[in-house]
Amino acid sequence: MHDIRHIEALKRFELHQDGAVCELDYRREGTVVTFHHTGTPEVLRGQGLAGHLVQAGLQWARAQGLQVVPVCSYVATYIRRHPEWQDLLA
Repeated sequence: MHDIRHIEALKRFELHQDGAVCELDYRREGTVVTFHHTGTPEVLRGQGLAGHLVQAGLQWARAQGLQVVPVCSYVATYIRRHPEWQDLLA
């Protein structure tokens, strides 16, 4: 299990591991959420952590009844590879 935190005041999801932080940033306007940045420190890359962050963000969006605009290329690719999330696309 990963330590993922939704910091609503910063419009960000964070995943903390080994003293480093991965992030998924978003903007929310009404019923639309735009995921615009995913960042993973180089030391943590290749472990699937960004995917866990994106999944957490998408679960939140679904629970909130939001439509998703994946400006971040990683988020767009994730949704394309996981068709169970495609119904969220705006």
